[in-house]
Amino acid sequence: PRGKKYYIYSAVYLKNMSNDKINISLKEVEDIAQACLVANGCNDENAKAVSTTIMAAERDGCPGHGLFRLPGYVAALKSGKVDGNASPTFERVLPSMLRVDAQNGFAPLPLSIGREPLIEAAREQGVAVMGLIRVHHFSALWFEIEHLAAAELCVIGCTAYMPSIPPAGGALPFFGTNPLAFGWPRKNGLPMIFDMASAAMARGELMVAARDGHEVPIGVGLDADGIATSNPQVILDEGVQLPFGGYKGANIAMMVELLAAGLLGERFSFEAAECDNKDGGPPQGGEFLLVIDPRRLGGENWLDHTEAFFAKMLAIEGVRLPGTRRYDNRAKSLVEGIEVPLKLHATILSLADEVK
Repeated sequence: PRGKKYYIYSAVYLKNMSNDKINISLKEVEDIAQACLVANGCNDENAKAVSTTIMAAERDGCPGHGLFRLPGYVAALKSGKVDGNASPTFERVLPSMLRVDAQNGFAPLPLSIGREPLIEAAREQGVAVMGLIRVHHFSALWFEIEHLAAAELCVIGCTAYMPSIPPAGGALPFFGTNPLAFGWPRKNGLPMIFDMASAAMARGELMVAARDGHEVPIGVGLDADGIATSNPQVILDEGVQLPFGGYKGANIAMMVELLAAGLLGERFSFEAAECDNKDGGPPQGGEFLLVIDPRRLGGENWLDHTEAFFAKMLAIEGVRLPGTRRYDNRAKSLVEGIEVPLKLHATILSLADEVK
């Protein structure tokens, strides 16, 4: 790095980078994300929280929630939809019920503010819930619940988005992609965590496929005429995403709407879309977290009991626990860094510099 710029691009370098990639360290991921966010209206505290989340996504091999999302964060700051200087407020509504008002900011900072009080409440009460309101969520849930599961707590988290998939029997988008994540502690290792969209494919993955010119499997979405297509751009621009498992995925999406919006007094996906300015950044909505202390019901032997369950499951040939690939990617990227498309890398650096 030299001064305000991180790299100097030659004309030839920029011209020939459409499908090429650059290898950068995880620290560089955080540094360029932080610089980009601060340059476009975030204070240091909010920028640090968001850039850490972006780094974690890249680190664990989830680029659809990493630097790829940074232009959307910036767009929301530039349009004024999101307050980059938001100072979240915390409230303990009841001994087992917590609420964090994000004050119209991004999700990472309010989540970090509420994390330790939520752990404390779950250990005191056995069960605790936390609602995030007036928050703009644009990241993966697994990173957010890993800290809670690592504290030897069972955790469920979910959030809604904007209309992307239809209800069972319908053909028009109504529910968001509405991810649901579940975390369970391990005795001598990282927590078991799955994080899945209610859609057949997460929207971020669909967008990355469209960017890279890749097809997606039939069953991911329909075109404007209701015909199955493997073209991700057609699904995004003209069609509709499909829930996984037909009506089962649609019902889970409905449950997420009720927990993350109805229960918290926040916006349902269709309401979020009606209020959104369509700048490409995340809409306002809510996030719901449920945390349970297994000791209260499972007894002192709860952890050994569940480890025996995992061992029996893993003895089946071909079986692996959810999240294993993510942890493998983490171990690799901590040593080798990560690869970022040069075009995206240059875009981020230009966003960091254009207002300076």
